Amino acid sequence: MVTENTNSNDPLLPDRHPQHDLFICDVADAVLKDVMQHMEHPFYSLSKKPETTVKRYKNGENWLEITPSVKGLATIYDKDILIYCISQIMAKLKLGEQVSPRVRINSRELLIFTNRGTSGREYQSLLDALDRLEGTRIRTNIVSGDEEQIDGFGLIDASSIRRKHGLDGRLLWCEVKLSDWVFNAIRKEEVLTLHRDYFRLRKPIERRVYEIARKHCGQQRTWRITLPKLLLKTGSQSPEKRFRQMIKQLVQHDHLPDYNVAFDEAADMIIFTNRGTMVPAPLIEGRVPPLKSVTYERARQVAPGWDVHYLEREWRDWIFEPPRDADGAFVGFCRKWFEKRGRP
Repeated sequence: MVTENTNSNDPLLPDRHPQHDLFICDVADAVLKDVMQHMEHPFYSLSKKPETTVKRYKNGENWLEITPSVKGLATIYDKDILIYCISQIMAKLKLGEQVSPRVRINSRELLIFTNRGTSGREYQSLLDALDRLEGTRIRTNIVSGDEEQIDGFGLIDASSIRRKHGLDGRLLWCEVKLSDWVFNAIRKEEVLTLHRDYFRLRKPIERRVYEIARKHCGQQRTWRITLPKLLLKTGSQSPEKRFRQMIKQLVQHDHLPDYNVAFDEAADMIIFTNRGTMVPAPLIEGRVPPLKSVTYERARQVAPGWDVHYLEREWRDWIFEPPRDADGAFVGFCRKWFEKRGRP
């Protein structure tokens, strides 16, 4: 599931859907979530070409064996589908709703969520990604929740697809059944929030480095790791010399979300420093402006019968990052709240 790499001096891809706040509480503004194990260990291929050989990874006591299908290993771009599914499930859990491993995906909303185009080629790449996710088999002793699963399993167990006008028609929606291993991690809330610019990172290795920094540095001020150790954790097949060049480029452009990257060449150490862009939920209150009086009236219209001030408290507790349009986001939240619950 790879989007074109546009020619630009900007190290980040353009934001293709800057107005996606219109989808608040539905898809595009659900907080990006990923399971910690997928960030800690290299489950996904970083190659844009199909990898058809078995990958083995060992770090301390943790080991991982990934066997591809004939279409190749699941890639870090294919993982976008799982991030979408995890984000939706976590949003529902936050609202106290029932969840299951089965997730219905609106194809267009997925493409918007992951900052992709909406051309026919993007829909086809989505189908290929589902095939790789379902076909890739994993054996590992890495614990998910409180379970170790050494028997083989897939990243998703099954998928079903609905098209318009036959095999060549545009993909309308699909349903994905997450593996028990992935769903167990979600239920145990072994997830972390990702920055939205994760989907704007151009290079697979940049995404992987960000995941590792997010997992290990987290909310700490700094975190240090040797270059050979970071290379091991990425799962990259690049030689160390090439990887060192990539790190220097990352330092030069300084575009990694959430973290500044520095390279101590004498010690061969990479230092990640928290930019302070991750705001714990209790601290977000002061960063969301007061709502306009007309907004409360609009909220009453879309959620009749509900106390809009109660809904505002629920909304402010639910969001993680300040939305671009707080008033529109709150009205969208109320609309979705009413659709799911009806009158109180």
